[in-house]
Amino acid sequence: MENNNDILKIISNETIDSVHNISIVTPSIYKSFFEKHATTHGTPLEDEEKLTNTLLNQKIQIAQIFDDRNLDNAKKLSTNTNKAITAIKDKDEALLTQVLQETNELRQEIEKLKEAVYRDELTHAYNRKWMHDKFIDNSSDSFTKDGTLVMIDLNFFKLVNDTHGHVVGDKVLVFMANQLKSAKENVVRYGGDEFIVLCAQGVHQDAAFKKIDAIREKIIAKKLKTKEHSFRISFSIGTYEFKKGDLLASVIEHADKNMYKDKIKIKKRITGID
Repeated sequence: MENNNDILKIISNETIDSVHNISIVTPSIYKSFFEKHATTHGTPLEDEEKLTNTLLNQKIQIAQIFDDRNLDNAKKLSTNTNKAITAIKDKDEALLTQVLQETNELRQEIEKLKEAVYRDELTHAYNRKWMHDKFIDNSSDSFTKDGTLVMIDLNFFKLVNDTHGHVVGDKVLVFMANQLKSAKENVVRYGGDEFIVLCAQGVHQDAAFKKIDAIREKIIAKKLKTKEHSFRISFSIGTYEFKKGDLLASVIEHADKNMYKDKIKIKKRITGID
């Protein structure tokens, strides 16, 4: 039996899929789709609050673990600093060696925590927080450096979910992330079936498109297999070269427009998942 967390995720994903192509989504429209999918999964609406509370409690527990680890790391750092001062004063080489080892272990633990905070749970691509912390000035919501943004949107992903189920859909997202990482650029799961590839300064718009298009051609050429069926996937690409100080929202908008131009072309060629 699916646990509460899985049920809520599935219902939420199906609701997002349903409203994806609606230009304006009001809370009441979203609620109607959510209710429809909740009924399909045999989840009474009165359980919605219970499901939400369960998920929130899990998130709070995870946050508490991070807080506890950070506090523990701060204490270790303080202790190691005191040990280092003592070792230097007493010229105690053995103690200095111990401090160095403990400090290296602490650094590795901190790096692991940073990695967990910055990674998408499903695909292990970077998440939005990583993008904002590394590329965006939060005071102005603008880029802090030059580069090229590539917006990527899976085509017919709802059909994949509807035909083969959300478990297969999740595996497709993981596969996509791994393929995009072969570009040796920064891959971000932007949301749902959308990814962003952030190319370094010097990788211009045309070069970025060619790099991601080469990955797309390899993906289109192969069939993905389930136990009983096989299918293919494709995606649309939109690139936009940005400068330091450009607003994130404006860059996303330009990349989106270019992506939908590409979507029209690619969907004429790849008309489904068969």
